[in-house]
Amino acid sequence: MTSAAVSAPLQSADVLLTDPRTGRIRGRVSTPDATAVGEAVAVAHDARRGWAALPTGERSRHMLAFADRIQAALPEYVAAERAGTGKPVHEAEGEVLTSVDVLRFYAGAVRAALSPAPGHHLPDRESWVRWEPLGVVAAIVPWNYPIVMSAWRLGPALAAGNAVILKPAESTPDSALLLARDAAETLGPGVLTALPGDRTTGRRLVESPVEAVAFTGSIAGGRDVAARAGLRRISLELGGNCPAVVLPGAPAHTYAELTGAATYNAGQSCAAPARVITLRANYAEVVDRLAEAMAQRPAGMAFGPLNNADQIRRFDDILSRTGAGTSTRSGLALDGASRAEGYWAEGRILADLEPDDPAVVTEVFGPCLTVQAADDIDHAIRLANGVDQALAGSVWGAGEGQLLAVARALDAGEVWVNCVLEQCPELPHGGRGASGHGTDLSVLALTEFQRPKTVTVRVV
Repeated sequence: MTSAAVSAPLQSADVLLTDPRTGRIRGRVSTPDATAVGEAVAVAHDARRGWAALPTGERSRHMLAFADRIQAALPEYVAAERAGTGKPVHEAEGEVLTSVDVLRFYAGAVRAALSPAPGHHLPDRESWVRWEPLGVVAAIVPWNYPIVMSAWRLGPALAAGNAVILKPAESTPDSALLLARDAAETLGPGVLTALPGDRTTGRRLVESPVEAVAFTGSIAGGRDVAARAGLRRISLELGGNCPAVVLPGAPAHTYAELTGAATYNAGQSCAAPARVITLRANYAEVVDRLAEAMAQRPAGMAFGPLNNADQIRRFDDILSRTGAGTSTRSGLALDGASRAEGYWAEGRILADLEPDDPAVVTEVFGPCLTVQAADDIDHAIRLANGVDQALAGSVWGAGEGQLLAVARALDAGEVWVNCVLEQCPELPHGGRGASGHGTDLSVLALTEFQRPKTVTVRVV
């Protein structure tokens, strides 16, 4: 990959790209200087006027054509997604198709009348509410799900009539470049611009004259965005460290599903289960069954590598400091010496932990599950709600009333009962506390990228 593939004019230093499966350099991409960022924002401002002026039906048809173009180029997008993430083929293909589905959902959602109905609310007046686009949105997405996180932001932002500048993570620019290429032909020039680069690029973009910033990433990154964005609209999704409360009588599929979700994408999922919390009555059984299930998911066969050298160092550092009395591993199943040089980590089950253990209080963001014992259900809920993040959680057991009571008590934006990490465009996703604020997915996400205008007309 070279800078010639990038949709915005780029200058300045190159970023080296590595293959997470091997750790080897796979290419480079140029990063924009301040002037180039400003030029990209100016182009987006010019494009958004025409895009916002389109009737919703026509905008919808353009978005459907964009989704069709992505699906028609599925092998190319799968290869791009794998290049920077090392995902297995089936994961990458599923995520590209999921992204297509999200775009098609918003192509339809924008045609629905969701604003307050017009009516006679004042004497001799008729009033209605117009939902108008914000303008230019800076969408800054992470390396764990490059195309899916892009689609979550692009879908509602574009459908609402905004132009978008998409800043992919430094290590995964590949699918963003393809999206910008295909958007130029289906949505129009400048409606979607890809702006690869490093953290300096992202900071310059946030400080540029955009109307809104949608950021998915770390808590530290979210704080930095909030400080630089000032009074402009921001939407933040900042991670999870999500609990899974496993009660006595949990269904047999619990353990395979928890370990499968914890190792999908090598555990690099904000909403993935991270902290299993049980009652003392079923603690030993849960630890044993999770260890058995994890042993069936060796790295390299069941899931891919971590994304980059910093991530594997961080993962190893957290695990080197844990005081876990019990630690079991999934093993490695790598076919070739070169793959062993990549950013591979075994799946881990950590048990017999103190409440303040680094692996409990820190989002590991890797293929790891901690297991804690609670004295009773109230204690289990306190442990589940005992970290700063509040993105998602799950509860497993028998007895509908008890399960729903725990689900209500969990402080999270999304809760699953006897299942986990299952999402679709119709259902909202968003965090609380240190997990950020704002809504992804569902028709509610449209309002993240719109502002209401009340119009009142004197009729007498």
